[in-house]
Amino acid sequence: MIPVQTTLTLPELAPETMTAIRLAALLFDLDGTMANTDPVHYLAWAESLREFGLEIDDAFYKNRVSGRLNPAIVRDLLPQLSPEASQRFIARKEARFRQLAPQLAPLPGLSKLINWGEIRGLRQAVVTNAPTENVHHTLRALHLETHFDQVVIAESLGVGKPDPAPYRHALKRFGLVPAQAVAFEDSPSGVRSAVGAGIPTVGIASTQDPQVLYAVGAMLVVPDFAAPELWTWLGKRVSDRDHGNS
Repeated sequence: MIPVQTTLTLPELAPETMTAIRLAALLFDLDGTMANTDPVHYLAWAESLREFGLEIDDAFYKNRVSGRLNPAIVRDLLPQLSPEASQRFIARKEARFRQLAPQLAPLPGLSKLINWGEIRGLRQAVVTNAPTENVHHTLRALHLETHFDQVVIAESLGVGKPDPAPYRHALKRFGLVPAQAVAFEDSPSGVRSAVGAGIPTVGIASTQDPQVLYAVGAMLVVPDFAAPELWTWLGKRVSDRDHGNS
């Protein structure tokens, strides 16, 4: 990775100063953002919950499952399970996901954006609620396991999105303030997490209606990373920062 050109460690800066901060990091959610894994997760959840007499549809999945941590989902949907039974259920569901998803493809434009960031010396991280084994499985499937400076997994932190803690943790590890980063998220809980950490956030409308993501604080919503309006927006941020630091 190319070293970051500018790194500030101040915890807070005045708004007028923030406009002059150089963009230094790209922070990516994983499921639904880097790859459209939701159809596979949907099938795995539907199969697993059917064993308990629960039938789900797309709306149910978006409202009750997408973007949430597994233990919270199981407590909500299967409150009768003991902690031990809940862990066994989650392990079976995630193993089924990996069986159903041997091949995954990155969303259009993702590889271009990662390369764009590397050329400009931007730090890059994955910030995800996904279980650890799934994270590594998905990154290997996308051939991206060596492209990130940090992989922040909520499971390891003990707190996940929509809490801002995972994004704050990524910023702290990079020694950056929120205005130096851009986050990419597909779910309402993920957008709330990044926005709650003060990070300018782009919504990826692979799983949600764009207005849902705008409503929770996304600055821009695009269908994928190939959208021309995303590149216009990123170009303006880079040119604004470079002008401010000239």
